Amino acid sequence: MVSAIATRKPDPAWPRFRVFAFSRLAQIILAANGLALLVLIIGMLAVSESRRGLVEAKLDSLRAEGQLIANILAESAAISDPSPELIDEDARAILRQLYVPEDVRVRIFGRDGEVVADSHLLASRFDVRDLPPPGEGGPGFARSARSLMSRALDGFTGLFRTYEERVALERKPHQDVEDAMLGITSTGVRRQDNGARFVSVTIPIQPVRAVVGAVMLESFDLDALIQSERRALFPFIFMAILVSILSSLLLTIFIARPIRRLAEAAHAARRASGKRVRMPALRGRRDEIGELGRALSAMTEAIYDRMDTIERFAADVAHELKNPLTSIRSAAEVLPKAKDEERRNKLLAVIASDVNRLDRLITDISKASRLDAELARETVERIELSELLGDIVEGYRAARTDGPDIRFETKARETAIDGRAGAIGQVFRNLIDNAITFSPDRDGATVQLSLQRDHADGQPVLIAAVEDDGPGLPPDNLETVFERFYTERPKGAAFGTHSGLGLAIARQIITAHGGRIHAENRTGPDGKTQGARFVVRLPAAGPIP
Repeated sequence: MVSAIATRKPDPAWPRFRVFAFSRLAQIILAANGLALLVLIIGMLAVSESRRGLVEAKLDSLRAEGQLIANILAESAAISDPSPELIDEDARAILRQLYVPEDVRVRIFGRDGEVVADSHLLASRFDVRDLPPPGEGGPGFARSARSLMSRALDGFTGLFRTYEERVALERKPHQDVEDAMLGITSTGVRRQDNGARFVSVTIPIQPVRAVVGAVMLESFDLDALIQSERRALFPFIFMAILVSILSSLLLTIFIARPIRRLAEAAHAARRASGKRVRMPALRGRRDEIGELGRALSAMTEAIYDRMDTIERFAADVAHELKNPLTSIRSAAEVLPKAKDEERRNKLLAVIASDVNRLDRLITDISKASRLDAELARETVERIELSELLGDIVEGYRAARTDGPDIRFETKARETAIDGRAGAIGQVFRNLIDNAITFSPDRDGATVQLSLQRDHADGQPVLIAAVEDDGPGLPPDNLETVFERFYTERPKGAAFGTHSGLGLAIARQIITAHGGRIHAENRTGPDGKTQGARFVVRLPAAGPIP
């Protein structure tokens, strides 16, 4: 273990970084953060595009300006006698005198739908596009990337447009002019042949009621405004990206890396073949990861302790079985050499006694090894402890005709516990058998069993005590008596009639029920030992849910 773990050289930093940075949990964290960030970015861009206030404000401005121009043309460039008609020259002259912004185009149409005046032609304005330098075949990569991104965003935001908005976007100028000749004002966002969008307002020119023409105003700065808003969002997008990257790294360091450490330690424990491997306790963590580390460390320590207990139990079993086997082998070796019948009978009696002792040991060892499984299989139920102890005492009284008197006294009214009746009964039978064994062979000897209710650590408990009038226990052995195969028999007791597992099994059962058991000596007023007392504390049952 030391050579494989403690003396291993530390791995380089970069491979270790690669291990935890590209772990599955780290990928999930990065993907989740990246997806959330992507949705945030697209949503922000979509919101900037779909802000109807910007389009509505532009339409209101063009509608007011167009209505003003239509009113001026109706008053100054239209005649009604002999029939309503728009004077082309006067319309062009008026439009030439008006101020029209560079990003706005004004066109005047006659009754036949033909263009009478165009602000761009009157102001000698033309579309200007920069050509690439000689030797370059097309636009630069940055411009192409921006164009591709704009088309992608346009396609995405198109998913959120209503049917009416999509129809209005595909309308042609002549359709708006035709509606204007019917006295209908048309407004909306239109699309040019190259895909660029613009805001259009078409208003009929009506001196009185008859329509003599139409004025169309078009603003071509909508895409520029949208692009400007998008550029204003870029600092926030870059900040969100930076924060997302930092949060992903922090989550990877504080979540993925500790979990990987725990996983590596668990694999190391599996490969250690029973040798102890310390788990990362993560005591500085006060979150679920720290709780997981502490729980895993406690679990492995419990497993190691259980393995040590099993090893000690196996060694104790081997030792206890070896003694009668050695005695049997010695008697069997001497038996053929015995000449008289009395000698042979004594050796046969020794062999029979040791065989019985082996049988008793094997039976008790089998019970002890199956105890945990039996406790796990048995159903926990509500038990009236006073009734159970009373039935046990009555059974002893009915079966025994000599020996100490067995008495039971209870001072508790509520004696319910949650447990397994068979296992709890076995505990008190072992304690009563032990008390009977150590009781003196005289009249008046008693084994007293008592039950009372008390509180410990703020919780109600039931305290049961088994007392005898025997010689008591050596002060140094008050805890040792609960160890496996410990035997301390009174004088005159037959050798090998007890396996030394009774009290160990009793403690194992009581501990499994959340209780405690200990031994102490009874003393009189003069300070002399008057017997032994075994005290069992079990948690009282709460109210039935």
